[in-house]
Amino acid sequence: MSLVMHKKYHWLYVLVFITLPFAYALYLYPSLPSSIPIHFNIKGEADGWGSAESIFLSPAIMGLTSLFVYFIFANIKRLDPIRYADANTDNYAAVGLGVVLFLTLLSLSILYGTVNESLRDGRFVFLLIGLFFSAFGLYMPRLKQNYFVGMRLPWTLSDANNWEATHRYAGKFWTIGGLLIALFALLLDGVAQLVVFFSIVFLIVIIPVIFSYRFFKKTKENG
Repeated sequence: MSLVMHKKYHWLYVLVFITLPFAYALYLYPSLPSSIPIHFNIKGEADGWGSAESIFLSPAIMGLTSLFVYFIFANIKRLDPIRYADANTDNYAAVGLGVVLFLTLLSLSILYGTVNESLRDGRFVFLLIGLFFSAFGLYMPRLKQNYFVGMRLPWTLSDANNWEATHRYAGKFWTIGGLLIALFALLLDGVAQLVVFFSIVFLIVIIPVIFSYRFFKKTKENG
């Protein structure tokens, strides 16, 4: 049964997801040295250090971010200044829960990388981001007009047909682009990985924007 059907339990899921990194940090803490790496360069080499208590920094930041993000998504219809009548709050709550899960996995990977050099080159982070982009791409066609998530352009927000067409179109690019990011995360590292990542992100953003604008111009000409 889908998470959407269990919306009343979403906050419980959110709290569980937020707790997991803290639990892992508590597990690691007794065995940590007095100084631990807290920042890594593009090669995965530690270039910033902090006290053992710094192990709780990532869970705290990700946890607060998760609470904020889920609150926005769960109340998106109430907070949206336009309050689009067809906005499905269950769908947005499910998307918010997906973002919280992504942040939890990201936090866990950061914690693991702190004590294991094998996960410090960014591969797993880019893999997670790619899979998240791909999953979001699959969900994009289901998004209705709102001011918080999606291709929020002047012409998509003013025209429901433009919004729907743009998100159907963009969803394909985000799905494929996300999978490519995940694939290249396994094949590349260092500067090459960053170049490919930002190139794909640029394309999956700008191509749908161009499509949306052309849709707007065509609608205006025909109107």
